[in-house]
Amino acid sequence: MTRILIADDHTLFREGLKHIMAEYPELVVADEASNGTEVLDKIWNNDYDMVLLDITMPGMTGLEALKQLKNEKPKLPVLVLSMHPEEQYAVRVIRAGASGYLRKESAPDELITAIRQISQGRKYITPSLAEKLAFEVEADSEKAPHDILSDREYQVLRMIAEGKTVKYIAKELSLSAKTVSTYRARIMEKMKMKTNAELMHYVMKHRLVD
Repeated sequence: MTRILIADDHTLFREGLKHIMAEYPELVVADEASNGTEVLDKIWNNDYDMVLLDITMPGMTGLEALKQLKNEKPKLPVLVLSMHPEEQYAVRVIRAGASGYLRKESAPDELITAIRQISQGRKYITPSLAEKLAFEVEADSEKAPHDILSDREYQVLRMIAEGKTVKYIAKELSLSAKTVSTYRARIMEKMKMKTNAELMHYVMKHRLVD
């Protein structure tokens, strides 16, 4: 029996996952969460065998929740489910302690395979992600500019590149506009760039946004 916490801010997606897993008696959806803070609250007060975690949630992101979750319960397996391509987040979440990364558009059979593999104490890594991880190891001493950003800086970078205003980003991330501007300044400094246009060109070139 595998007791699973589903964490996603979309009710319909959570219902879809529950429907898929209902066909497998050994998989039990024990609880649900709709944001990162709720995830942490539930794992502190309950015992689960696995967490299915969305990477993009309001307020505290899935990535931030993942890091705190692994600090609190390092042996609790986490399968990250995301609408974003592997290029954008997969390496970061594996580095943060996730046991696997799967696109939300993946087939139900692949989801069940990933859950079973992870529940056995193994990782679920697609061939393309394995190649990226191998490249990361080889190139670790020469990181790409975006790889030296913190997770929050990386999130702000992507939103700037999507054309979001400082005011919008602040509201979306529950931050002050001043804090967002500080993040932007740090990003510019770390990536040695001066304008949003340079950032947008870089992000598009490296396929960091959809």
